[in-house]
Amino acid sequence: MNPTAQMFDFATQILASKEFFERSTRVLEENDSEFRPRDEMMTVAQQVAHTAQTLEWFLNGATQPEGFDLNFEEQAKALVGVTSLAMAYKRLDAAFTRAVDFLRSRKPEELAHPLPPGPVMDGQPVSDIVWAMVEHTAHHRGALSVYARLLGKVPPMPYGG
Repeated sequence: MNPTAQMFDFATQILASKEFFERSTRVLEENDSEFRPRDEMMTVAQQVAHTAQTLEWFLNGATQPEGFDLNFEEQAKALVGVTSLAMAYKRLDAAFTRAVDFLRSRKPEELAHPLPPGPVMDGQPVSDIVWAMVEHTAHHRGALSVYARLLGKVPPMPYGG
């Protein structure tokens, strides 16, 4: 595969992940924003905001010399005030846009550069954040599908029309 096609493929994977996420969660509505199956779990809006937060986290970790921010407690605190599904989706859309822009603006050698040392993806190529972002997004897409079913809604198949 030529380098340009490979970069496009990375962005295409992120865009497919976005499409799957949006399709499977489109049954959720603003009035579902604060639903959570149990008190200690994230709400619907927080799940979406956390998905955005994690895309941002991967991009920041790949571009900052100090690597990934491991202060997960602070990151969790930042989600406490998220109460609107619409606002969470805006953040998610912006995070996906940033990820696609990042991937499309990097040369192959930049994407092959090793990630900063540390406990998260130590020395793996920067491009490996793509599979991590896709997997994490799928995880929360699945959780939100369960939330939708608990609300009596049927989430559509993510891979179809």
